[in-house]
Amino acid sequence: MESFGSLIGSPWVYAVVALSVLLDVFLPMLPSGVLVIAAATAAAAGTATDVPDILALTLCAATASVLGDLVAYRIAWRGGDRLDRAIARSSRLTGAQERLGAALARGGGGLVVLARFAPAGRSLVSLGAGAARRRARDFLPWSALAGLSWAAYSVALGYLGAQWLGATWIATAVSVGALFGAGAGAAYLMRRRPIPVKAS
Repeated sequence: MESFGSLIGSPWVYAVVALSVLLDVFLPMLPSGVLVIAAATAAAAGTATDVPDILALTLCAATASVLGDLVAYRIAWRGGDRLDRAIARSSRLTGAQERLGAALARGGGGLVVLARFAPAGRSLVSLGAGAARRRARDFLPWSALAGLSWAAYSVALGYLGAQWLGATWIATAVSVGALFGAGAGAAYLMRRRPIPVKAS
């Protein structure tokens, strides 16, 4: 963790984590999860007064996640027609959007939480909810739960990994592997257990 020392040990780590988490709804290749885990691993090696603080890191990542979802939702809402045409060209995206709409309509927002862990799932859900003009009150509470769940899980992985294996790159790598494993599991569940769409 030495090469991260100057950044991880300063308050700027919160800004970097927040920016990465906020933007990865548009750029899923950003390593936001890796940054959160690395910061949590470093926090496990420090004292209670050191930066980063575990609770502050969790709240920072969760807040940035919800804000990113909200920005994507509003952008898709305003450009819904154009986005709808783009989604219509892909049967996979169309099916996912329909499942999301059906889930939100009957309060099945667990899909929003599950998608937060799946690769690019957050992007699909946030943009899809906006493009379909789903009500914010149906989407945002689930987005908040998803962001908090993902942030808490990621921070816990980094912190507990460091407690068990020491604040090393090995601990970070194991924790990142567990995060990717959760993402693969979420993607598998989304494929294997599609939410039926009621006929209109």
